[in-house]
Amino acid sequence: MRIIVLLVFVLWSSVIHAQLDTSAISSKLSQLKDKLGKDVAFVLYKDGKVAYKKEMGKYNIKTQEDIGASSQWLTAALVMTYVQEGKLSLDDKVSKYIPLFEKYYKGYITIRHCLTHFTGIKSEQGIKLFQKSKFKTLDEEVADYASKKDIQTNAGTEFRYSNMGFNIAGRVIEVITKKTFDRLMQDRITKPLAMKSTTFTNENYNDALDPSTGAKSTAGDYINFLAMLLNKGTFNNKQILSESSVATLLSMQVEASQVKYAPKIAEGLSYGMGDWVLETNSKGVATAVASPSLGGTWPMIDVCRQYACIVFTKEQSGEQTRQLYMDIKGTIDEGINAACD
Repeated sequence: MRIIVLLVFVLWSSVIHAQLDTSAISSKLSQLKDKLGKDVAFVLYKDGKVAYKKEMGKYNIKTQEDIGASSQWLTAALVMTYVQEGKLSLDDKVSKYIPLFEKYYKGYITIRHCLTHFTGIKSEQGIKLFQKSKFKTLDEEVADYASKKDIQTNAGTEFRYSNMGFNIAGRVIEVITKKTFDRLMQDRITKPLAMKSTTFTNENYNDALDPSTGAKSTAGDYINFLAMLLNKGTFNNKQILSESSVATLLSMQVEASQVKYAPKIAEGLSYGMGDWVLETNSKGVATAVASPSLGGTWPMIDVCRQYACIVFTKEQSGEQTRQLYMDIKGTIDEGINAACD
């Protein structure tokens, strides 16, 4: 009888210990509201469900907004659907699909280089938020990269953050499928994930699609994508990505020492594939990653503590500081109170 009582007590204690302290999270978000831009939607996913949400100002979890560089995680996931089907290899040369790259001495650039900012193509430092495209099609834009942009360094040697690599990768899958990037994203990512308010389609159809920064989404939509990654590629009992594809997306691809240029908010961080590495374990394996937009939206996954969250906003008054979001993450971590190696 004593053993049974002891076991019940231990189980009860474990449940209490695992309970999420949402009051502290709510207080932290309210405290940071002005710094986040006043209009904020926050969603936390844990234990197979939305565990907490908070809506402030004019935003709610259904508010659609530009998500800037957070688009890159979606694009990387879309490319991985073709990799896992054997229709594409990360180590394929771009010139295999777009011969123009071979013609202009860019024949060594691979798909992996594109998804990890290792193309070596010279670009402007300092990404402009939501910049209007001067091209009418993705084909035209990528052809301009190949024929008119100079090579700054050999492919695969230096990480320099830009929009070009993800746009090149997006164009490659257009070539493979003979379909537009936005249609492919809808068929393989947003529709299966019930992301009804997420789109790469431009309001101005005369502008090129932008796989790097061109998505519009909502907090409620994007959390479905994060939940899929956290659940090793499954969503609503359907396998969207293979476990190995998810592992590739969330693993460290680029060490911080290799990064020659990154936005200030990501300086000093290592890089995955569409995401930055926030934390690693004692073995150097990525345990927490994020795909921040310079506009303020921050989707994050902590695979050690098993949660995902998104801070959804659009603050353009100045470049956000990483510490702001790490403070939010720290509050969540304390609320979950789970030890991580």
